[in-house]
Amino acid sequence: MVKILSFFGRIFSGLFGGKKNVSLGIYGPPNAGKTSIANRICVDWTNEELGTVSPIPHETRKVQLKEKVKVKHKGKTLELKIIDTPGIATKIDYEDFLKFGMKKRDAQKRAKEATQGVIDSIKWLDDVEAVIVVLDVTQNPYSQVNITILGNLAARKIPVLIVGNKIDLKKGDISKIEAAFPEYDVVGVSALNGTNMEEFYESLFKLAKKT
Repeated sequence: MVKILSFFGRIFSGLFGGKKNVSLGIYGPPNAGKTSIANRICVDWTNEELGTVSPIPHETRKVQLKEKVKVKHKGKTLELKIIDTPGIATKIDYEDFLKFGMKKRDAQKRAKEATQGVIDSIKWLDDVEAVIVVLDVTQNPYSQVNITILGNLAARKIPVLIVGNKIDLKKGDISKIEAAFPEYDVVGVSALNGTNMEEFYESLFKLAKKT
């Protein structure tokens, strides 16, 4: 009887596609708004934030987790394990942090932790089933970092949704991201004020179907 139920369960899973439980990685360059997106999702569905945000790059230097986040959309429920990762960068120089008024010792410590954070972010790709790549709509999307991130995800065949964050800013242009990466689904949001989150959640459920 158990085998029969298991058999039908696989059939229905194949018919309707996707999983109800997804390990979701949040990746992107520093200061794009990864933790802000993670916080927005967590606040919307658990009333708790996941991490701290800051205008100083690499505020998130360790992977942050939030499990059993149940997102609901149009009568469906998706349970997420959110994996908020440190920003990916090709170069991290402690002198960059001095510009924000940090002392040399603190800047050096932050740079070392940020470098380790990048390494950890890459390691966590082995544990994610789908990824949100967060990009800042005010920045040039066609950068070495963004291309490297998306290239790695494509090589691993991990489903991707690109989220263009900060659409509330005047310099924001989601069309540049869409033009740079036409092969991906792109949705624009403002994690800060919650703009367009309904479309984001709809896109998130579509992403889950690809896992």
